[in-house]
Amino acid sequence: MMFVLKYRGREIDERQVAFIRELIAFHPSASRRALSMALCEAWNWRQPNGALCDALCRGLLLALYRAGQIELPAARLVIPRERRAPGPVLVDCAPLMARLSEISPVVIRQVRRTPEEALVNGLIAQHHYLGYGHPVGENLKYLVMAGERPIACFIWQSAPRHLGPRDRHIGWSPVARRANVRLLAYQSRFLILPWVRVPHLASHLLGRMAARLSKDWQQIYAHPIYFTETFVDPSRYRGTCYRAANWSELGLTKGRGKDCPTKQPNRSLKQVWGYPLVRDFRDRLCEVK
Repeated sequence: MMFVLKYRGREIDERQVAFIRELIAFHPSASRRALSMALCEAWNWRQPNGALCDALCRGLLLALYRAGQIELPAARLVIPRERRAPGPVLVDCAPLMARLSEISPVVIRQVRRTPEEALVNGLIAQHHYLGYGHPVGENLKYLVMAGERPIACFIWQSAPRHLGPRDRHIGWSPVARRANVRLLAYQSRFLILPWVRVPHLASHLLGRMAARLSKDWQQIYAHPIYFTETFVDPSRYRGTCYRAANWSELGLTKGRGKDCPTKQPNRSLKQVWGYPLVRDFRDRLCEVK
């Protein structure tokens, strides 16, 4: 059987293309999204949490259309809903200077899909040097409290598909990377509020997160996390808290970003730091079932 197209590691052959043509012919008035949902159902193409792979399937249909293999209905005009920037939040900004033992117990709450998610978004928008960016793919958000006061926030999200220093550190094949990159989490934001001065707080929180992140991810997205990563801008920070929490410096990015149209750097180089959540992370991440 001749393969027509390879899309995101999935090989589409002539028989499958013929099935898609029949599906389109059987639903002549369906939208592109409706066809995508129907194809996902027919192929049982689902994410680990059971949701249909709708966006991935729509990308496949578009790739086949552009390759001249299928005809799709005209794209319907959809007015995109403007994503609102997080609004300002009011919290106690009085200086907090203390030893870690003096503010214990420090409580970490997972706030994704809860009313406190807006508080995390607002704090990061106001006080993180990168501001707030809507997380890509799967994501969890955490609020750290000392008594009734918020003192820190985290955002974790799906890891980049390609990251040279990390990929070499893990040692996986391209096939294993495509299959298992979902088992990694990228720490896109870590904020200790600027008026909080508590020695060793950052490394303490990183250790606490390592102990619970995989379980929380399993609960929301029905799969574990075996490895975590983040970027550090060396022009601003030295990565001291990551080193203190036993993270490893894996190398430097190429400064191009995932959408860079050329091979020339278009942003500052970042340090890549990584931390495994299980001892046999390489075995698990290099396994192809």
